[in-house]
Order: sequence, then structure tokens, then C-alpha cells
Amino acid sequence: MSLPARGLKVKNMASGRGRNQEVILKLGDVWKVYQMGEVKVPALRGVSVEIRRGDFVAIIGASGSGKSTMMNLIGCLDVPTKGSIFLKSKDISKMSESDLSSLRGKTIGFIFQQYNLIPSLSAFENVMLPLEFLEYDDSAAAKKAREILLLLGLGDKMSHRPTQLSGGQQQRVSIARSMVSDPEIILADEPTGALDSVTGKELMNILTKLWKEEGKTIIMVTHDLNLAKYAHTRIELKDGRIINVSQKPLAKILPG
Repeated sequence: MSLPARGLKVKNMASGRGRNQEVILKLGDVWKVYQMGEVKVPALRGVSVEIRRGDFVAIIGASGSGKSTMMNLIGCLDVPTKGSIFLKSKDISKMSESDLSSLRGKTIGFIFQQYNLIPSLSAFENVMLPLEFLEYDDSAAAKKAREILLLLGLGDKMSHRPTQLSGGQQQRVSIARSMVSDPEIILADEPTGALDSVTGKELMNILTKLWKEEGKTIIMVTHDLNLAKYAHTRIELKDGRIINVSQKPLAKILPG
């Protein structure tokens, strides 16, 4: 599918994206060590990286490289064992859980491989959910949810429950849910993993348009190098360490 032009605002031009932009996320010498019985297992080892506002970043690596751990830390779902993580210049390790939850809810939208939709709720109710946690006015929340679902071509599916939707439609509901609070960062975890190749390409086109036309910062965690071709910046992990950071010329990024 193509994302309709209706409702899209061009906030940043793609030229220069990822260059000379404000740092929105910074990891400094981050370690994450898990205690497994009497053994300490380091999942991340001294990771330092900056992600700039308005970039499209792919975090890549094989299974066991530390991608999932890094995603949880970037998404403020966990805190480092050692080191610092600054989200919008705020050190998340020094924030209370309530303040961290509020910052996460307003700043980051999540797209998961398995959609994580609530089966008993309709598509509309699933999209409304983040706004209820953020204590939006009911009428304003309903208006935003409808607009996002219409934008993603789901106007006739609002009352459907997840089991009544195809995999691609469920993932679009997941995207709508991630967008409804207008977050600055969209964090996608293997977003095409449960989709066929055609639907997966449609999803990647949506993410590309959100980056190019809405100015969103996209951070995608994946083992699929074909998906990484959509990104401007690639961060490669191995054994819990960053082994390479590279950027593609914007002209060579796959079109949305």
C-alpha cells in the first residue's frame, strides 16, 4: 500500500537527514550484565553511540549479538548495569519509574514483530490504548485514533478484532498505535518478521514515508540485511559490542 498524502506534513527534508541534527539519544559506555545463577553474562559491553533526530537507523547483528538488549535499553524498558543513556538530554538511569514511563509514552512508539495487540479489543480500541495511559481527553483521543486508522487505510476495519484481520492489517494497527501519540521516535523490533515478502515491503514503505515525510526518528532492530537497506545509518553489533557504524548516501536508500 502507499501512504496517502492526506494529513502528512513535511517537517524535514531528506537532504542532510542524519547530519548536523540534534542528538536525541545517546549511549555512553553502556554495559548490561545478567546474573545467571552464579555466572554473570554480559549482553552489552561498553556500547557508545549517538542517534540524531530525524535519522533512520538499523541496528543489525546475528542472534545473540545484543540487539534485543539494546532495543530494551533504547526503549527505556530497562536500565543499564553500567554507563549512561540520555533520551532528549535526560539520563534515564536517574529517573523515577513514573517519570520514565511518562517520557517513554510521549517520546517512543513501539512496533513489535508479533503485533502485541489485545485480542479482546477492536482495532480502534487498541489504537486508543496509549492515549488512555497518557490521560488524553476521550473525545480528542478518539479523533486522533480515527485519523490514524484512516491514514493507514483501515477506516473499514476499526471495529474488527485482531483475529478478524490479516497479518498485514494487524501490523498496520500496530503502526497506528505507535503513531497515535505523535512520538518523536518509532522503535521497530523485527517489524516484518511475521509478514510475507509483499506485505513486508508495504510496511517498510510506510516506515520510510514516516521518516521522509513526517520527520520521525526510526530505529529498527533486525537481523535482515535487506531491511537494513532502507536505513540511512547502520549500527552493527557482535558479541555485545558495536563493531561498525556506517551511513549510506541518501540517494542510494530504497524509495518509499
